[in-house]
Amino acid sequence: MDFSHIDPVGVAFQMIAFLFAISVHESAHAWTANRCGDPTARMLGRISLNPIVHIDPIGSILMPLISLTYHVPTLGWAKPTPVDPGNFKNEVKDEILTAVAGPISNFIVAAATLLLMFVIATTSVEGRGLVISMPFIYQKGISAMGGTSFLVPLTLFTYYLMFINIVLAVFNLIPVPPLDGSYILRHFLSEPVRRAYDTVGIFALLALVFLGGHLVWRLISPFIAFFNGILVRF
Repeated sequence: MDFSHIDPVGVAFQMIAFLFAISVHESAHAWTANRCGDPTARMLGRISLNPIVHIDPIGSILMPLISLTYHVPTLGWAKPTPVDPGNFKNEVKDEILTAVAGPISNFIVAAATLLLMFVIATTSVEGRGLVISMPFIYQKGISAMGGTSFLVPLTLFTYYLMFINIVLAVFNLIPVPPLDGSYILRHFLSEPVRRAYDTVGIFALLALVFLGGHLVWRLISPFIAFFNGILVRF
């Protein structure tokens, strides 16, 4: 297998961005659950940006590395945040709030990266050129950017952070167990259907990742296009 196309700097940047994104995501779940009355995750130290407490060996290391090796959008997952719905004040509402907190936190990070790239774009002509070219050079990695300015790696890392947080947010909103979107949909199902739906679990997720890649990308790409459209107007 030929790995000559792999950009080691790009891979490192994307892995760091991914680990930060899942840490934000899972911390948001834990923080929201605690606010809604369930201290389980908080007592286990899951309200933390330390990726070590959130890493799942397969979902957080192996899957992203496979994605990066084949140069496809970085997909993966963290160790699930433990939640006891029985502790919630309003079980249905609070479980939904806890579920959507993760994707919302990733969209907030993505929006913050837009602000940072706006600042970079206003620093110099080089900065603006780097920012507005990001959507076009993402596929080629840092080696395609040229230049020796610190703005080069800074802009690339910031773009990766934006891109990966969008991917993680949208992917987790897909209503396939055990993704966050499933915790919303399941409350609208009858009990027999809900039991079957929950049983599907990890098998449906693996089928989605390995067999439904084009479908996943069709769901994610409009959000990427929206953020890219903002960048090229800086």
